[in-house]
Amino acid sequence: MSSIRRRDNGQWRARYRDDTGREHARHFARKVDAQRWLDETTASVVTGTYVDPKAGKTTVREYAVQWQAAQVWRTKTAKRVETDLRVHILPALGDRAVSSVRPSDVQGLVKGLCTTLAASSVKVTYSTLRSMFKAAVDDRVIASSPCVRVKLPSSTTKTLTIPAVGTVLAIGEQLPARWRAVVYVAAGLGLRPGEVFGLEVADVDFLRRTVRVERQLDDRGQLVPLKTEASYRTVPLPDVVAVELSRHLEHHRREGPVFVGHDGQPVKRNTFSKAWRRAAGDLRLHDLRHVYASALIQAGESVKTVQRRLGHSSAAMTLDVYSHLWPDSDERSRAAIDSYLGATADTVRTLGI
Repeated sequence: MSSIRRRDNGQWRARYRDDTGREHARHFARKVDAQRWLDETTASVVTGTYVDPKAGKTTVREYAVQWQAAQVWRTKTAKRVETDLRVHILPALGDRAVSSVRPSDVQGLVKGLCTTLAASSVKVTYSTLRSMFKAAVDDRVIASSPCVRVKLPSSTTKTLTIPAVGTVLAIGEQLPARWRAVVYVAAGLGLRPGEVFGLEVADVDFLRRTVRVERQLDDRGQLVPLKTEASYRTVPLPDVVAVELSRHLEHHRREGPVFVGHDGQPVKRNTFSKAWRRAAGDLRLHDLRHVYASALIQAGESVKTVQRRLGHSSAAMTLDVYSHLWPDSDERSRAAIDSYLGATADTVRTLGI
């Protein structure tokens, strides 16, 4: 419902009710301006793109609290987002009205972050801000997001640490006996650290020579779902890993988690980390996952196979990390063209065409 009336002072009062029934009004010097505003606003209500002018006055801090409370995140993600907001975003924009934030403000925030954070960390923080403003648009708090055409810093290519096989085996010998097989599971199955400690005896099928990856152990020592659907997978069980797991289970476990602490409870990541650093120094347990990927690539496995084995959500992700490990194909390209064109050329010369 909408209307335009002329007031005693000569102003034109345009009013309407939004989709929640709340009345809004504005005053104009000319009737044509009042009608234009009313037509545009009414159209936005009808098409579902209407934004309450008062909604955008909510501060970024207030909206951030609402947004966080409504999300369904893994514990690690929730903690990261909370840190991004508390440390980087809210000190700069928290007291601003959501509707007042402009792309230039966001660009300024990004530039400031570049002075203290690595490029990858800046991008992660920006993704948090972008997600929050996208939600504000979806909630019709603002009509459009200020996170547009923002220039982000370029990331330097990370050099993968791929330890030699001898180094991997030596680390295993330095670990406590109850964790010695960890290096074989990480390097021989390509599991992430959380997946290693989330592995249960029932997941290992020695008959079919496969291992199911079904869960992970988080930093709090809780068994939680895997990160993505692609992370749920079944990987082949190589003989060398099967032998080490058999020895481990014979002496340490019969059921439940494959790896536990000295008290028989799920592994405390801090406790394991101390033992790992004593044995491996600066090398990370996650680096053994790169050993697995490297071995598959050297054996000639395709990108899609490596993707599935690692539990990556896309082949692009696999290539982002491991593309440089695939062997150079220049010689194969030359041989393919020589074989294809060369045979044809010989036939043409023989026939005298």
